[in-house]
Amino acid sequence: MIEPVRVAPRAAVALVTGASRGLGRTLAGFLAGQGYAIIATARGEADLSSVAREIQARGGTCEAIAGDVSDEAHRARLLEAARRLGGLHLLINNASDLGPTPLPSLSALPPDALRKVMEVNLVAPLSLLQETLPLLEASGGTVVNISSDAAVGGYPGWGAYGASKAALDLLSKTLAEELRGRRVAVVSVDPGDMRTKMHQDAYPGQDISDRPLPDVTLPFFAWLFAQDAMRATGRRFQAQSSVWEVAA
Repeated sequence: MIEPVRVAPRAAVALVTGASRGLGRTLAGFLAGQGYAIIATARGEADLSSVAREIQARGGTCEAIAGDVSDEAHRARLLEAARRLGGLHLLINNASDLGPTPLPSLSALPPDALRKVMEVNLVAPLSLLQETLPLLEASGGTVVNISSDAAVGGYPGWGAYGASKAALDLLSKTLAEELRGRRVAVVSVDPGDMRTKMHQDAYPGQDISDRPLPDVTLPFFAWLFAQDAMRATGRRFQAQSSVWEVAA
């Protein structure tokens, strides 16, 4: 009797942007440990390659594809990688542009700088969702858009970044309603203050060692990914809040 060939099921696939450092790197490693095949992207090729090596050394799967998420050709490469790995189950739009540093006031912000921040922080996440939507719909996938407390804070100097994240929050809520019938969930997450290069760039010369490292958010993300995604869709979460809940 010929034994049937048993084909191991493919792992769920997660695409993490801004994955070379900070929160993105932390989430890529965490998700790989949960069994996801990772597509990691960021502009820093050397740091991104080290992320892939770390994941692969632990027996995980990681394709590192360096580039700018605001570039259409680069996004096409990410989409092709997802197809090659068998689909897309989780999209984390984490890549962000802070804008000029030291942070200028909005009254002094060059229009071209605002356009660049919006392209990376708002237009690129929407474009990436649009381009990967057939794969997300096929898997009943989830989109996590990384927001910020600057979206609601009105902090001096943070106007461009905060405006882009406020718009991303509304985009997330709107998409959640539009895609509910297609079983694609969309949430936004404010990870809170963290000790990252971006945060240091915002405060050059200042000591930010009192901020926690990005892994402080992992209990929240472990909880979030264990929820029924369609019950969570449309929500804005705070990863360092003392209360996480999904409406009934």
